[in-house]
Amino acid sequence: MALFKRRTAGKAGEWYYCLKHGKVEEGPECRAADRFGPYATREEAAHAMETARDRNLRWETDPKWHDAPKDDTP
Repeated sequence: MALFKRRTAGKAGEWYYCLKHGKVEEGPECRAADRFGPYATREEAAHAMETARDRNLRWETDPKWHDAPKDDTP
């Protein structure tokens, strides 16, 4: 018996961005490793790469997530 049921059809109203094909999909068409989502709207899914880029930039520049340089001078 499978632990997870594989969904063959997507839910209406769930939007995903497929990284492999570079397109917006309603419901999951491609495998989870190849997509971002779910998003509430087609528009949000269409901007998935911009959203990811913005989040990555915020993370990279957030001092909370990086150790302060250690001063090794005696």
